[in-house]
Amino acid sequence: MKNSPFIYGTTVSTFSFTNREKETDKLKSNLLNGINTTIISPRRWGKSSLVEKVIFDINKKDKKSKTIIIDLFSLSCEEAFLENFAKEVIKASSSKWQEWIINGQEFLKKLTPKLSLGIDPTHDFSLSFDWNELSKNGEEILNLPEIIAQKKNIKFIICLDEFQHLASFNNYQTLEKKFRAIWQRQKYVTYCLYGSKRHMMTDIFNNPSKPFYRFGDIMLLQKIETSKWISFICKGFEDTGKMIDKETAALIPLTMKNHSWYVQQFAHYVWNLTKTKATTTEITVALQELINANSPLYQKEVEIISQTQLNLLKAVIKEETQFTSIKTMQKYALGTPHNVSKNKKILINNDVIHEINNVYECVDPAFELWFKMQFFNEKII
Repeated sequence: MKNSPFIYGTTVSTFSFTNREKETDKLKSNLLNGINTTIISPRRWGKSSLVEKVIFDINKKDKKSKTIIIDLFSLSCEEAFLENFAKEVIKASSSKWQEWIINGQEFLKKLTPKLSLGIDPTHDFSLSFDWNELSKNGEEILNLPEIIAQKKNIKFIICLDEFQHLASFNNYQTLEKKFRAIWQRQKYVTYCLYGSKRHMMTDIFNNPSKPFYRFGDIMLLQKIETSKWISFICKGFEDTGKMIDKETAALIPLTMKNHSWYVQQFAHYVWNLTKTKATTTEITVALQELINANSPLYQKEVEIISQTQLNLLKAVIKEETQFTSIKTMQKYALGTPHNVSKNKKILINNDVIHEINNVYECVDPAFELWFKMQFFNEKII
């Protein structure tokens, strides 16, 4: 049996990557031409997949550009970031692991790195510093890629995923200023910064009072068009010996509002249920399967919000627009206008809702379907 052509739950950078031609070309051009780039969009819209696809293409064609992708989500403090940053820069500086230790010792003058290699050097390479030294000389690590690049006549492209996570570090405001001051002077290093907290990323990069304001080009990632998804789904079925007509395929992105993660998940469930040709029966069963698979997460999401936040969410899902009108506040028991403003901010900051074209909607379309079933007893398809 052939593998599913639809992938979710991980980044999609090669055969299951779809229809981001303009964004791919723009990001690739930016990074190869030294333009720092920030990507902003809601979670699970394909930022990481886009970056990995571009880096994959660059690695195939441009040997002078050394690329790095670091996921910051698991890093808990500045010291952990600096150690990880230094390790990845040193690893990217040479394809020969024998040179990693030499480079670490040669290019770090003020710090004494502790470097070690395991049985498999590619995966068992570690680097650490004395944390007292690190707190005094962290700037040397931030400058490390620029120094190595100048010496070796190469360029670095450094991609930092979940960039907004740095805001959880102690003394982040000072750290933010230091990063900007050092990185903006570098000539041989280009940065791609992106993350899943849209409101935080927007505040970091689009707020004139913040250090990273106008750090580089900002790409506001949009949803993939329905027509593109239909072609992608039909081809995925055809390539694996199954069939789905365009009208049936269209139900998948339309139901999931073109949300990349859920379109892939929904399409996979439909594909998995299909013997020869997909029909609305497979669509209905697959959608219920998808909702059931995610229900425990959605239940938890509802349990941690207050009653007035829940009521506001009901108003959003019912497509109300005048939240502070007397009629709407009474109908949904929203409290005072102050309560509405406060709860709206909380739901936005927690990525439960967002504003698109002056209209508020759920960030997660499958959660919205589940919510309609649970609270309004609505049929979802």
